[in-house]
Amino acid sequence: MPEIAIIIPHYNDVVRLERCLAALMENDLSGCEILVVDNGSPQPLTQTQSRFPSFRFVVETEKGAAAARNRGVRETTAPCLMFIDADCLPASDWVATGRRVADNADLIGGRVGVFDETPPPRSGAEAFETVFAFDFRQYIEVQGFSGTGNLITRRDVFEDVGPFRGGVSEDRDWSFRATAKGYRLVYEDGLRVGHPSRQDWAALRGKWRRITQEMFGQTGGTAVARLKWALKGMAMPLSVVAHLPKIVTSPALSGPGDRLRAAWTLLRLRLLRMVWMLRQAIGLDI
Repeated sequence: MPEIAIIIPHYNDVVRLERCLAALMENDLSGCEILVVDNGSPQPLTQTQSRFPSFRFVVETEKGAAAARNRGVRETTAPCLMFIDADCLPASDWVATGRRVADNADLIGGRVGVFDETPPPRSGAEAFETVFAFDFRQYIEVQGFSGTGNLITRRDVFEDVGPFRGGVSEDRDWSFRATAKGYRLVYEDGLRVGHPSRQDWAALRGKWRRITQEMFGQTGGTAVARLKWALKGMAMPLSVVAHLPKIVTSPALSGPGDRLRAAWTLLRLRLLRMVWMLRQAIGLDI
């Protein structure tokens, strides 16, 4: 029986999936079972399966990463569950670190760094993501949830909390349900994966539109919740001032061009989110 199940939801991103699997091969996978749960991709995975014959591939026809992750859990009996996304790049010691820290808490999230897939100069979206994407320490230690792109938990915890739920921000929702039951969530900086930055405005806009929809779905939709959501939306432009110092001081940005593009993208995105949130508060689509 494997000690660790590594569960990877996938949909129609073969190049990044194979990059993820190749990086996993650089880890010590003794006692591990790797499950790729394909969400009904139109692009077949036949060649990928032949390149990684020791990994398991299953198909989940119910749409959504939540359903794919749940299927992965059902397909294995391993007591330790490690979640990573198909577009992520695990460090060569990711599994070893997971083994070392697995008993430190009930839920463990780690660092998700950002890397560019295109040559310089960075676009505004890439510069923005370099500074603001995937601050897992903030998510875990301040907001109380971990993303599922880099998450460890135990099977008994998962079975007690219940499966991921689609239609909401499933990682936030699942983390909140777990901690509400008294399970302990911690951040482990040594548990490292990388994630590609969004390359352009369209990709960044799509990401934040989805996040905004999911977060609004968790408010409950009552009149009081809608009012609070509207007030939060109206404060979006003010948050630009609060976050500009991060752009100015970030060592990850490489010059004034990067900083100007990041600042413009920050302003543009926060104004758009304000419009979206106000529309949601009065019952309109975004």
